[in-house]
Amino acid sequence: MSSLASYKGPKPVEKLAAQNDIQEDEEDVLISADTLPEHGNAAGHAAEADDMDMDTGLEKPKFAALKANEMGSKSTVQQRKIPIPPHRMTPLKNEWLKVYSPLVDHLKLQVRMNVKSKSVEIRTSKHTTDTGALQKGADFIRAFALGFDIDDSTALLRLDDLYLDSFEIKDVKTLHGDHLSRAIGRIAGKDGKTKFTIENASKTRIVLAETRIHILGSFQNIKTARDAIVALIMGSPPGKVYSTLRNKAARMKERF
Repeated sequence: MSSLASYKGPKPVEKLAAQNDIQEDEEDVLISADTLPEHGNAAGHAAEADDMDMDTGLEKPKFAALKANEMGSKSTVQQRKIPIPPHRMTPLKNEWLKVYSPLVDHLKLQVRMNVKSKSVEIRTSKHTTDTGALQKGADFIRAFALGFDIDDSTALLRLDDLYLDSFEIKDVKTLHGDHLSRAIGRIAGKDGKTKFTIENASKTRIVLAETRIHILGSFQNIKTARDAIVALIMGSPPGKVYSTLRNKAARMKERF
């Protein structure tokens, strides 16, 4: 009995006092709306400032296009190295004057023939003004290396819509032995008649390098020539291919 009499429970008054202290602390943490920065007003002032700038009618500065020698640092020189097949080194030496003249005179590039590595090296100079001169020169030399005539290759420098397309016979149909030889014969024709006919009808230039075929021309003309060559590889008779080419040529004349 003495132990029960001596026990004293928690006082409810102290619990209420603790709750009041917590509420007071929470009220202290709350931030008054009056102390917040006026973000909305700042944004409004910025918008008004922009409107005032637009009302003044100030024009944006206009800068002239950079030249090829001004796009990078003056110490930066872009260069390309185009490999030449061994069987094209002799024609390259014979036609070297016609090869480097347009590159130096028109594109203002520096060119040299590296006989040891069997390649042609070209690079820009301080006189180069065309940003695409290096790519045009590389395409021109690559076309000559693939076997195109020097005059046909020069067209790549003068016209912007000419491209090179290459593919192999095995990309169309897997052929071996005599079947492959007959396919090449169908593309060339007797004395090159079929190849010349495709070139004249599609206004392209075609080079047959064993099992690899190279076509030079515009995008649409390359597609026309490629379709005719693919038909010959698949076994279509030349007469049917000629008829299809005549129809396409007639439609192209009517379009233009």
